[in-house]
Amino acid sequence: MTTAASAGPAPGARLPGKLKFFHGLGSIAYGIKDNGFSTFLLLFYNQVMGMDPRMVSLALAIALVIDGIIDPIIGYLSDRTYSPWGRRLPWLYIAPIPLAFAWAALWTTSSQPTLLGLVVMAVIVRMLISACEVPSIALVPELTHDYDERTTLMRYRFLFGWGGGLLVMLLAYTVFLAPAADGSGGMLDASGYQAYGLFGAVVMAAAVLISAVGQHSRAAGYPPRARSPFNLRTAFSELRESLSHPAFLVLLGGGGLAYTSQGITFSLSNYLYLYVWRFDGDDLKIYPLVLFASVVACFLLLPKLHTRWGKRDTAVATAVIGASLWALPFGLRAAGLWPQVGTGASTAGLFAIFFFSNVFSVSAMISASSMVADVVEASEEQTGRRSEGAFFAGNMFMAKCATGLGIFLTGQMLYLAGMPDNAKPGEVPAAVIDNLANIYISAVVAFAIGIALILRRFPITRADHEARVAALAAARTNPDAGGLHP
Repeated sequence: MTTAASAGPAPGARLPGKLKFFHGLGSIAYGIKDNGFSTFLLLFYNQVMGMDPRMVSLALAIALVIDGIIDPIIGYLSDRTYSPWGRRLPWLYIAPIPLAFAWAALWTTSSQPTLLGLVVMAVIVRMLISACEVPSIALVPELTHDYDERTTLMRYRFLFGWGGGLLVMLLAYTVFLAPAADGSGGMLDASGYQAYGLFGAVVMAAAVLISAVGQHSRAAGYPPRARSPFNLRTAFSELRESLSHPAFLVLLGGGGLAYTSQGITFSLSNYLYLYVWRFDGDDLKIYPLVLFASVVACFLLLPKLHTRWGKRDTAVATAVIGASLWALPFGLRAAGLWPQVGTGASTAGLFAIFFFSNVFSVSAMISASSMVADVVEASEEQTGRRSEGAFFAGNMFMAKCATGLGIFLTGQMLYLAGMPDNAKPGEVPAAVIDNLANIYISAVVAFAIGIALILRRFPITRADHEARVAALAAARTNPDAGGLHP
């Protein structure tokens, strides 16, 4: 019988580049979903399908909370999956196909959408995404114990996640939602969103399946059997014990603010680009490339930052720097010191600032995600269980609830600013645009300060992690000597 290694390779061992590539590839599906939900879904259901923005944001928030509650169960079941393909691969082979159908259906609405209908579709899509993403990301602490290699795997995940989402965004702006010469099509064309959904569905399913196949030789094999029998009481007791770890609670607090801020930014992005900064079609084609270039720069820069400052201090510093840079053009515009919006000088300046802002913001997100992996051993030291799926599912639960809150707050911001339905760029009163920009940037700055104050309390350093991994390895070698929770 083949047995999967429960402890992963030895600390300090480097993973093959091919394995890192295939592992990162699986995050494309999550990137497409995240980009679609955050960037296009509110605009589609509000401006194209005619739903009240408050109802759209409420539906998405409800769906996120419902799905988020289920996420820890998916993670727990993933931890307990026992098969010749290991704990994670069965999920990655089964979930992508129904996900593709659900994603395509979300963007194909032939009748007036309702609050209940949107909630149901959003829940189905998000649950299936979780069934792909939670087992995939839970492989990180299984594949390696090394402090830096875990960050490398996360860098690949973010690179592919952002790359996949931005590629489909670019195609949306340049192909699916591009205005035709006769004036048809564009950002308010329902048929363009249908094509966008179909293309995304195919890419999502293919990415997850190829990623699973590429990791099969490393991840397949019977895992160790769970120490305790499965029942609902045991499940909720073990989940509560794992997810109440103090280090994890710090990440939940800081991440909650980060994902709320990100949810606001992503769901407001098209409003900001079209109405505040007056981007034209060419600008919208270039902007995804600017963002992807910033993610590549982050991919290359982050190892140096972690070598010098570690994950925690890097996350704290980059969160503040990224938000400060992002707020800069909004502040200069409010002070009358920014070039006239819509001009080449304005757009070029925005692209430059947004590039550096995103380098630091993504650095903070990757650092925090890698910190989740390091909580696994801290929890194992106390409980005797490895709960990779539970921790990453719990982190996704937080991310979804916070993103839902961000999207909900976006709807309230649009209403508070007085943003009209079916508004055209250049025809919205200046006072409304100013209100929207000021409300938005005040929230971003406040969230960044809160993120930094919370994450600086994370207790696990490089030295702590390496000492803990060594102690756990010794305990596994000589279990009679103690060191693991019974």
